[in-house]
Amino acid sequence: MCSMLKALAGSFVLAVGVGSLQAQAFYHGHDDDNTMTGVETDYGTKYLGIPYAEPPVGDLRWKAPQLLEFPEDYDATTVGAGCPQAPSAFGLPSVSEDCLYLNVYEPEKKRGFWGHIKRPVMVWIHGGAFTYGEGHTYDPEKLVEEGVVVVTVNYRLGALGFMAHPALTAEGGGASGNYGLMDQQAALQWVQDNIERFGGDPDRVTIFGESAGGLSVHAQIASPKAEELFSGAIIQSGAYALAQPPLQQWEYLGAGLAAAMGCPDQSLSCLRSLSVEQILANQDPGPVGWLPVVDGDVLPQTVQSALQSGDFNKVPVIEGTTRDEYSLFTALNFDLVGNPVTAENYYTAIAQSGIPVEAVPAVASFYPLEAYSSPGAAVTALGTDFLFACNSLSSIKLLSQHVPTYGYEFDDPNAPQILLPPVSFPYGSFHSSEIQYLLGTNGQAQGVNLSDEQKQLSDDMVRYWTSFAKFRTPNLSGAPLWIRYGSNYELMKSLKPTGPVSFNNFAEAHQCDLWSAVLGY
Repeated sequence: MCSMLKALAGSFVLAVGVGSLQAQAFYHGHDDDNTMTGVETDYGTKYLGIPYAEPPVGDLRWKAPQLLEFPEDYDATTVGAGCPQAPSAFGLPSVSEDCLYLNVYEPEKKRGFWGHIKRPVMVWIHGGAFTYGEGHTYDPEKLVEEGVVVVTVNYRLGALGFMAHPALTAEGGGASGNYGLMDQQAALQWVQDNIERFGGDPDRVTIFGESAGGLSVHAQIASPKAEELFSGAIIQSGAYALAQPPLQQWEYLGAGLAAAMGCPDQSLSCLRSLSVEQILANQDPGPVGWLPVVDGDVLPQTVQSALQSGDFNKVPVIEGTTRDEYSLFTALNFDLVGNPVTAENYYTAIAQSGIPVEAVPAVASFYPLEAYSSPGAAVTALGTDFLFACNSLSSIKLLSQHVPTYGYEFDDPNAPQILLPPVSFPYGSFHSSEIQYLLGTNGQAQGVNLSDEQKQLSDDMVRYWTSFAKFRTPNLSGAPLWIRYGSNYELMKSLKPTGPVSFNNFAEAHQCDLWSAVLGY
């Protein structure tokens, strides 16, 4: 009986994922190691607008970031500029290339017998289609209150962050295009070098991000250059483009954009003399959007190939999606441009989501209009499954073969829509809706729009995320048990306001067998 109980206990530990506990870490530095002036808060201190790399201007435009030393006696009470971007609902307009700043949110220092206790670190990589966004519009107060140091970062966006070009490739020794990913790596190196000054533990750094930030996390997991810069990863809605374009394709795109920007001679001198306004006005890469590129250096292979081969940075992972990801894009692409989805344009709407035209009729038969409350809801279900849910499940399965992996689906049908106006169908758990349960956004405090039931879900999520940052398992949080995904337990955690629950029919609910057959997942 005793041996049987031991075996059962061992199986439980493997499923739950408890087994990566770390001894309490201390550092012996003094409070005056950090000579910055920050902003005092109820939870500690926030240090804003810290430059981590030289401004990428002039000859440094479209070059790897040049890391800066720690700025002594620095006034860190004002945020730095966001990277260049046009006005949108997803970021603040900017034309400043002097934008490589980060922000550090430090809890009150806690002293143990051997010195100050080092805190785990969470580095937030914002989303925005690699085109919009900035770090400082996210407020991590609730995470910091749980005893973690949080860092939010800016990185180069759009053409300035992700354009490849033959001349840049020649100058760069055979690679170009991933300047935004290089910025993220420079920020992570800055964290390794300096976070102890803020009470952080460089050996316990978790990177987390949503949408383009989530795909950035995927890219850093796949990048050899990010090895040992982090020890845990949380991917929120970041599996929508696991197969990145090859360098030659991105160079061809870059040459066309260079001509449109005003550089028909394709010279670097011309490209570096362009105004930011000229670049922003002519940087549309087409329907594929801006993405990292397989450049042979930062990304030697696609994220998908890295996961399939097991050739990636082995760290524990949380990964998941929202239940109605695509409702945000259905609204942006149809209702909010005066062309809502109808029975008449249903096939066109499906094709616009990226489905090959020849596959549209067959795919539509699996998403019949009569099964949904409106045509917009039907397109939302299809786009959610095709672009997000099944890609994420594929990633989770591949990751779980090598590292502890926890899968989730955020499912609050009444998540507050704080970005866009009402449309002809319910937004449900739209793309990015879960962020407000973890972070304050757009100048609003975290949880300000949530009901009491939603705040309980928020509390559970904050505890899961921070427990993972501290212990590499979400299961030392006091929130309901979260079973680790694996061959014996193919369970996902449904994050619902009525309480997180485990479920095993994610693939069926999102018709992933169909998408595997159509697209070869």
